[in-house]
Amino acid sequence: MDRLTRLCASVAASVMFAGVSAPAHAADAVADFYKGRNVDVYVGYSTGGGYDIYARMLARHMGRFIPGNPTLVVKNMEGAGSLRLANWLANAGPRDGSAFGTIGRGTSFDPILGQPGAQFMGPDFNWLGSMNHEVSVCASWHTSGVATFQDMQRKELVVGAVSANDDTMQFAKVLNSLLGTKLKIVSGYPGGNDVVLAMERGEVNGRCGWSWSSVLAAHMSWWKEKKINVLVQFALAKHADLPDIPLITDLANGEEHRQMMRLIFARQVMGRPSLAPPGVPRPSE
Repeated sequence: MDRLTRLCASVAASVMFAGVSAPAHAADAVADFYKGRNVDVYVGYSTGGGYDIYARMLARHMGRFIPGNPTLVVKNMEGAGSLRLANWLANAGPRDGSAFGTIGRGTSFDPILGQPGAQFMGPDFNWLGSMNHEVSVCASWHTSGVATFQDMQRKELVVGAVSANDDTMQFAKVLNSLLGTKLKIVSGYPGGNDVVLAMERGEVNGRCGWSWSSVLAAHMSWWKEKKINVLVQFALAKHADLPDIPLITDLANGEEHRQMMRLIFARQVMGRPSLAPPGVPRPSE
């Protein structure tokens, strides 16, 4: 197993299996702590986007699986593509179990990739789990004149982004740097949902780093009615819904670029082990 594959496997395992069950004799003390208490669930993005939807769904159900059955309250702390929340959790947030957060899947990679502003390392967190094994896409609005991946290499496409450390910008930069696309990136939106609204209003013509599950959950009609064009998918394996859409690693210009892409898109497999792509060992279920 090469160094890159080991890194991918260790990241996936740490997210899914870092939690350890409390001993039976400690259960009563845990229940006493949580009984009648609110637990804050922070989201590193604005309301209405995929991360926010997942967090609110989790908050509806997770409390009954915690001794004492606390009430989970969702709060948004957007900023810098969830880097603001990650820094707060690592350095200022409560450490007594009364708060946790959901951050961008790529945020845990920021210290590894030398992202300015990352004031933590992955082991600083207790990783609780992952809500999904994700495939992301780059999509354009139907009036943009860009309908295929090859069109992106020939014609400028204005895409919206959140911040420098968010998928919406990083994935677009990968396309420009490694595959010669002509994306013009407009950043500064509070969250992915704001980018989608900007696309609908005509401020931008597309979005990259858009979780396919979010497309299906919030804008399936756009896909079915062909209001959006899905141009390329970002993952280590294709999604079953998108067999004819090119996978970014298949477009790599040589093995060196492919290795770079595997590192960047390893974040997409931080989820269910049964869906781990070929080459990434699957922990026992």
